[in-house]
Amino acid sequence: MSTQSTVSTPAASGTVMQILFSVAFVHLLNDCVQAVLPSIYPLLKHEFALSFTQVGLITLTFQCTASLLQPWIGLYTDKRPIPFLLPVGMCVTLAGVGLLAYANSFATLLIAAGMIGVGSSTFHPEASRVARLASGGRFGFAQSLFQVGGNLGSALGPLLAAAIVVGRGQGRIAWFMLLVLVAVAVLIGVSRWYGNHLQNMVKKAAAHAGPALPRHKVWQALGVLALLVFSKYIYMASLQSYYTFYLIDKFHLPVGTAQLYLFLFLASVAAGTFAGGPIGDKIGRKRVIWFSILGAAPFTIALPFANLFWTGVLSVLIGLVMSSAFSAIVVFAQELVPGKVGMISGIFFGLMFGISGIGAAAMGHIADIHGIDQVYRIASFLPLLGIMAALLPKMDQAR
Repeated sequence: MSTQSTVSTPAASGTVMQILFSVAFVHLLNDCVQAVLPSIYPLLKHEFALSFTQVGLITLTFQCTASLLQPWIGLYTDKRPIPFLLPVGMCVTLAGVGLLAYANSFATLLIAAGMIGVGSSTFHPEASRVARLASGGRFGFAQSLFQVGGNLGSALGPLLAAAIVVGRGQGRIAWFMLLVLVAVAVLIGVSRWYGNHLQNMVKKAAAHAGPALPRHKVWQALGVLALLVFSKYIYMASLQSYYTFYLIDKFHLPVGTAQLYLFLFLASVAAGTFAGGPIGDKIGRKRVIWFSILGAAPFTIALPFANLFWTGVLSVLIGLVMSSAFSAIVVFAQELVPGKVGMISGIFFGLMFGISGIGAAAMGHIADIHGIDQVYRIASFLPLLGIMAALLPKMDQAR
């Protein structure tokens, strides 16, 4: 199918795959660049003589700037869509990556991390909206495809960091600016499509009926979803930020080998994410959310006591199971509050980033005081909060 015929097809006629793949591809590039930051923590820790608490503060700065702006951007663009906000936000990420490559102090590292976070906060709510509006009604599939792009990028980031940056110097980070430039170019095309089809898509989104639930039930359900995001991403932050340190400290692995284990974990996260949305479309999102959070608990509790082989196996299982929840959570929340796709996407992507940042800082402080092994013993019980999914309404009955 030609580009012209694809772009001119209204969203109402079915899934616009070119647009979905475009936003998923940019999500891959965006999160690949973001994953470089935690991947080079060992290098930065050595060159800048950082403590684990300072490493956690870098993550906190990135995650907070990536989270605090997202709901407000989503709320504003629900009322006044700005299609070209997508490439503009990516340009802020471009500046942040350049600053990270040539930072010469801890304060500069924090500024660079903050700029990358600002770019992320403008990308996620708008790109998530585009994915939903180009879905042709396959909301879970579209959200999963969009999300899996980010997870694949997060998995590739450590590999590229190991190949390009680790052992070769901080200045090599500048090569990742090329990926951001590609993302800007693709988003210019996406934003043109978005602008051309905006009126039809807004009408279609407004016509989508929400659940016939009382307001207090909606707020209760949103609170439960937020709690589940809390339990999921505090634990995920402990793996993504400190997994390499854990493997190096406990099993005396070299940095390169530890990065490969991190890649396996992040790849399993991508696979689980892709499965979660389409399965939720078929069997119901509540079941996916229930299984994804609570079902990971046996594996997280066993992880601190495992040898190296089973640590790798358990981390892959944890990634597969826990990652299937987020797409289902986002779509579930969007259906609870129809007509507020940008705001809801911003809130839950913001929660994801903010909770991850707070969790990373807290876990870093625990690691400084009690050792890195204690981090995983404490966090292992968080997935038990998945039992709260029992309080979510049955959306099919509510319609």
